[in-house]
Amino acid sequence: MAGSGPSITVTALCLLDARGRLVLVRKRGTSLFMQPGGKPEPGEDAAQAGVRELFEELGLAATVGDLEPLGRWRGPAANEADTLLIATVFLCPLPGPPIIGAEIEELDWLDLDVAPLRHDLAPLLTDFVVPALLARRGQRA
Repeated sequence: MAGSGPSITVTALCLLDARGRLVLVRKRGTSLFMQPGGKPEPGEDAAQAGVRELFEELGLAATVGDLEPLGRWRGPAANEADTLLIATVFLCPLPGPPIIGAEIEELDWLDLDVAPLRHDLAPLLTDFVVPALLARRGQRA
């Protein structure tokens, strides 16, 4: 966990396909996969940042009304040492096939049931998002 170092605030989006797999991205120059998203620009709230980042990174159009809050968590940042990540995470319907754009190097799909076997996932995913998605899936079963 990041100590007294800097913090960054981000929005992340969870997009699931028809098979329940989560869209993941790996940004250029990094080694860990995470959800699409990023830092809000001045004047944007978390949902607006998510909609903008989704379009920039994957060419997918969504609206703020499409987003459903999943949670807000604090934990270690994936790509910035000794940095606290403050993340607002939303569920978002998958509006079409993702197309890599912006700073995205690679796209992948995560089967939630095998997430614990992967060692290339950002801490936000393994510590908070995957458990929340699995709990949500269990409530709907």
